This record gives sequence, C-alpha cells and structure tokens, in this order.
Amino acid sequence: MRIIDSAEFDAYWRNLEVHAEDEVVNSAIREVIAAVRKGGDKAVREFAARFDKNAPERAETPPETVKAAYQALQDTEPELTASLELAARNIRTFAEYQRDQFRDFEFEIAPGVFTGQRVIPVERAAIYAPGGRFPLVSTVLMGVIPAIAAGVEEVILASPPQADGLPDRRILAAAYLAGARRVFAIGGAQAIAALALGTETIPQVDVIAGPGNKYVAAAKRLLFGEVGIDFIAGPTDVLVIADGRDPYFQGTMGPRPGPEDLVAADLLAQAEHDPDARARTLVPGRDMANRIMAAVEKQLAALPSAETAQASLDAGGLIIVYQSREEAIRIANTIAPEHLELQVEDPNLWVPRLRNYGSLFVGAGAAEALGDYSAGINHTLPTSGSARFSAGLSVRHFLKTPTSLRCGPGPGFDAVRLAAERIARSEGLAGHEASAAARA
Repeated sequence: MRIIDSAEFDAYWRNLEVHAEDEVVNSAIREVIAAVRKGGDKAVREFAARFDKNAPERAETPPETVKAAYQALQDTEPELTASLELAARNIRTFAEYQRDQFRDFEFEIAPGVFTGQRVIPVERAAIYAPGGRFPLVSTVLMGVIPAIAAGVEEVILASPPQADGLPDRRILAAAYLAGARRVFAIGGAQAIAALALGTETIPQVDVIAGPGNKYVAAAKRLLFGEVGIDFIAGPTDVLVIADGRDPYFQGTMGPRPGPEDLVAADLLAQAEHDPDARARTLVPGRDMANRIMAAVEKQLAALPSAETAQASLDAGGLIIVYQSREEAIRIANTIAPEHLELQVEDPNLWVPRLRNYGSLFVGAGAAEALGDYSAGINHTLPTSGSARFSAGLSVRHFLKTPTSLRCGPGPGFDAVRLAAERIARSEGLAGHEASAAARA
C-alpha cells in the first residue's frame, strides 16, 4: 500500500490510469452477438463448447433439478441454507419497502389538464450469476429477489454450465430460494446475447442485470438499447473514512479489535476480490496510517487469498492522510466509491455532505461484508466513480414509469393548447401547430 498526504491527492487522482474500453474485446463480442443473432441456439452451444466447461444440448435446467439442489443443500449444509434464508428474507423485506416508494398518481396540473404516471414492471427480466471458482450465490439473491418484488412476471436466472452441464448446485439452490421461474445453463457473452435477442429455446428478456467479467460487461454495453441493463460494472472498490474515535470502540461488550484492525480487515476484504480491486482509506494522521499499514501486513500473512489481495494492494492500495473534515469529504466525493465506510466519532457531521457513493456503511459495526451478503441492501453497486450519477441495483431497474395526459374543457386546457401552438410555430413544425389548433 501507499501512504500520501491529502495535498498530494489531486495530482495522484489526475494521473491515475483509467481503464478504457478494450477494442479487441469489443470486436470479439460483436462477432459473438452477430453469430447468436443469426444462429440462435446452435451458436450459443458452439461458444459454450469453446469457452465453458460443457455445452449442454438443452440449456434450460428442469425445475425439479433446481428444487432438488435446494433440498440437497438443506440436507448437506443446513447452516449455509439457514444463512441464505435469512439473507433472502432481509433482501426481500428491503426490496418490498423500496417498491412501496414508487406509486401511480394523477393530478390536475391546470384546470382541465390532468397529468400522471403509472409504475409498471417489465414483463421478463434475466439475472446473470457468474460461475467462476467460487460461484456467487449471493448475487442470485441480490438480483432475483428485487425483480420479483418489483412485480416482474417472469424472472430468469442464467449461469455458466459446470462439467455436468448444469449451473453450480449452490447457484441452483439459491435460484430456487429466491424464486427464479426458469434457470438456464448459459454463460459469458453468448448468454447475454441470447437473452437480449432471444433464440429458439431461450426467451428474449426486457432487462438483464448482474455482474460478470469484461466479456459479459462488453456484451451488455454493446446490446444496451436492444435490452435494458442495470449498469456496466468495473473493478470493485471501497473507501474507509476512519478517525479512530468511533463509539463502537468505547463499548462495554468485552475485548474488541482496535480501529486500525477493523480498517485493515475491511481493506483486505475488498482487495481479495481481484487484483484490479481498489482498497483505500482516509485517516487524520500519519500515526494512524502507519498502524493501519502494520495491521494490513499482519492480517495479510494469515489470509488464504493473500496472493490476490497483495496484488490489489500493490497496484492501488492507498492510505490518504487528511487535514480536516471538509478536505476528507471533498476527496471522498471525488473518488465516488462503490462502498463508503464511515468509522468516525460523529457521523451526523459527515453524512449530509457525502453525496457520491454506491452504498454507505455508517459506524464501525456496519462492515461492508454485511451489505454484501445478509443485511438486506443490495451489493450490485456502481463502480469506477459512476456513483457520481447512478445508484445500485434495486426494484427501480425492473420498473417503468410511463406518464399520461388527460384533457377536458377548462381555462388551463385553453392556455396549454394555445402555448403549444405558439411553441410549435416557433420551431417551424406546422403539423404540430395544426394538431393543437384542431382542439380549439
């Protein structure tokens, strides 16, 4: 990791290498999309034979197999099953509360002019869950449950086939628990293309959500417009703001780790994702920075994923020493982290001015890992600074809010109609002017 003073931050940030679009990847994915568009299921199987562990003749997993995977997990890993069930309950409760914040309305904006909106879920959505060395069962819950809470009629899960031609059994169990209607053993860019375009056996969906590698991300980016997406995910990141005086450490619940130990643990939890993951912290003094550095080195030595975490910290691990709260807030808003942890004495002095983050974790007890798995908030969040203009996956990604207009006699209607005539005339659109005038 590297320690810098806040005065050095702006120059450091300006010179930071930005991950640009990879045209080699884009070119390859355009070929995949074109092939799936033309060849359908046959093309999907051909790409699966090249890139996946199996190329099943039939991509859809039978519902009884999905249910059996859940029942097997109950028998073989009851504690994991109970934990997934708890997480699912919390995610569902949070998502349903979110859904309640969206409502239909109509109101009379002027006499005789009624404007409104309806909140309508998309008809069909797909959630993509990577297969990888450690299949992300939590991603299944985080994607499927909000879509169902939004009211989507058909929620599909797609995940790469394993050697037996089926998605990972834990992925299948999570799909059953979350309530996915259909599950397909398809992976990579060919899965995104098949879901966006539709094939003989794979239905075309309206929205695709969920993380993936750079090929999956490229496919989502290139197909956006033909299908809705959540967003393009980049390398994961965390920023921890810590002053060492969080009330958590003054509790009476027995021995607790020091502030530097918790910061180090959370930095390593992020760094172990990927060598491109970015773990950063803002602290008020060099002494704390040095203590965090020592704690990171000590914990890293005992971490099974140390090789990945070390590569991440070497590439972009950062401790920034700030001089004032205002300065720290400015830097945090500039970074716009995916995850922002606030381990400080009085969070109320910070929260109102922190505005760019995917998810905020307030207090040393609120570990980002809890949000990743079981607390109920979603872990699919904007990365690479895109928290400046977007937010994480939620029910709103599966909802449309089309508007409505209803008019009747009244002075408000007359004024609106006459204004429309004049504006149309000013734009040279005589047809628009005539259409409004016809309502006189």
